[in-house]
Amino acid sequence: RRAFSRRCPLLGSAIVDDATDAELLERWRKSEPGAGEALFKRHFDTVYGFFETKCAGHADELTQSTFLACVQARDQFRGESSFRTYLYAVARKQLYKHYRDRAPGADFGVTSLQDLGPTPSHLVDKRASDRLLLEALRAIPLELQIALELHYWEHMPGPEIARVLDLPE
Repeated sequence: RRAFSRRCPLLGSAIVDDATDAELLERWRKSEPGAGEALFKRHFDTVYGFFETKCAGHADELTQSTFLACVQARDQFRGESSFRTYLYAVARKQLYKHYRDRAPGADFGVTSLQDLGPTPSHLVDKRASDRLLLEALRAIPLELQIALELHYWEHMPGPEIARVLDLPE
């Protein structure tokens, strides 16, 4: 993950900023140098981690495609939720696209990662308890896995999780 962020020119020159996400987004929309990079750098590790637990071999690619989708649609974000919520909704769409390309017709409300393919080889290096937790998460429907991770690891409240999952609260 660190090597990727050093290689990615978008993140390599990011400016650390005390501004809120909303302020950075507005400054980015006004083409202020460094605002977009600061916004992405702030969220890079968590977005990367989101993908790493679901498709480790493709986390770099999916993280890039998520941020690229945000760049392409930066002026379309209406601010009805936090930028972080919006970012996870984009990440979820990228993840589903990734798996739909490999398993057309998959229903992520009932399909688990275990159903979609083998466990990533990087799990061999993790502690046994971490492997068990990840395997348990991978065995439940992807939609539930995302909800649990956003709640427990990202401390996202229910209304924001509902927006990410495109469900009524």
